[in-house]
Amino acid sequence: MSRRRLTPEEITAQLPEGWSAHETWLERTLTFPTYRAGLDLALKIAEHAEAVDHHPDLLLGYRLLTVRYTTHDRGGVTRHDVAGAAFVNGLLGVAG
Repeated sequence: MSRRRLTPEEITAQLPEGWSAHETWLERTLTFPTYRAGLDLALKIAEHAEAVDHHPDLLLGYRLLTVRYTTHDRGGVTRHDVAGAAFVNGLLGVAG
């Protein structure tokens, strides 16, 4: 998978449902009925991140989880970030 930084147009065309694109990252904040439910999802994301060696920033709060993907060594969004966002959507049962 290419580690080339995507253009804003490419990001817009590939942006998974529910995610927002910022200057150099993709982000989604999720809400949960319990703190534990957010933690459980964060752990699944962390396991996947280790497996693919691409790690998002995770901010766990009370019944909230913010997931932020960026490719630090490219200074922006790459296909790895889009794939990570799509993986999270798959965990949530969201297409795209």
